[in-house]
Amino acid sequence: MEETRGSTPHRPPISRVTVVRVVGLGVVAAGIGIVIGLVIPWFPPAAATQAHTIDTLYYVLIIVTVPVFVLVTSVVLFSAWRWRMRPGEERLDGPPIHGNTQLEVIWTALPAALIAALVVYAAIVLHDIGVKKPGEITVGVIGQQWEWRFTYPEYHDAQGQPIVALQLYLPLDRPVNFKINSVDVIHTFWVPAFRLQEDAVPGITTGFRATPDRLGSYPIICTQLCGYGHSTMRTTLHIVTAAQFNTWLSEHGYSGTYTQTTSAHTRRTSGSAASGLLADARPGGAHTARSSRSSASGWTAYAPAAETHPATKEGSQ
Repeated sequence: MEETRGSTPHRPPISRVTVVRVVGLGVVAAGIGIVIGLVIPWFPPAAATQAHTIDTLYYVLIIVTVPVFVLVTSVVLFSAWRWRMRPGEERLDGPPIHGNTQLEVIWTALPAALIAALVVYAAIVLHDIGVKKPGEITVGVIGQQWEWRFTYPEYHDAQGQPIVALQLYLPLDRPVNFKINSVDVIHTFWVPAFRLQEDAVPGITTGFRATPDRLGSYPIICTQLCGYGHSTMRTTLHIVTAAQFNTWLSEHGYSGTYTQTTSAHTRRTSGSAASGLLADARPGGAHTARSSRSSASGWTAYAPAAETHPATKEGSQ
């Protein structure tokens, strides 16, 4: 192609050695990025079977997206350096080069296929974590400025009313179906250890399913700005053994006996012996169990000083 008057001269073609060097640096950078991405403790300890599936999804996203980021960044930086303006070329125009159709088709088709594959994988994960499991119990979640209340419609107190608590107690390895509501404004019920959250909307029942698989105490947080007391709308999830859950039900007036109807998974504790949890599995008792990773990363449970029946508290209207 002939040079036009007032245009910059063509740069010499890129040598094969230069291309190999750039590709090699990109591969090394991508490998380092993937390792760093997988080593960083992005999440608090997982306490539900669904959490492990979601964690795997995020790790797959890291492995896929880091090389893409490195590729795009490498091309941009190399191009900015290789075809930068030289002294004396300030008033000149670039050469009239036409685009490469084949290259444009490739860099459009490959990302589209990659995104489609990730979307399908994410949809499969979303479906799997919402599948109903046998032996499932139902727990009602009620958001109100600025507290959470939990109802157990399958377990009644001495007056025949469903048990109500301000802290959430769940038996280990028992699937739970959460039914979430709000009595005033929109809240968001988030359990970081489950990797799940759902909006609590007035007049609408939302929900999700989870199967606790790790003993311990974990924070429950409202992530929706719901008023000036939003930052205090926190409580604690306690995952206990079947015997401890039965004791807790008895202390709330339940006259029956809770039985574990599902097969037990491998037990995980959050740093304390399982026997030490029983003393805390009661109203007003906050678990002190923590995992070393939880403490190191700042993910610690928020435990109110005491739990009282909602009837004794003044709820905001």
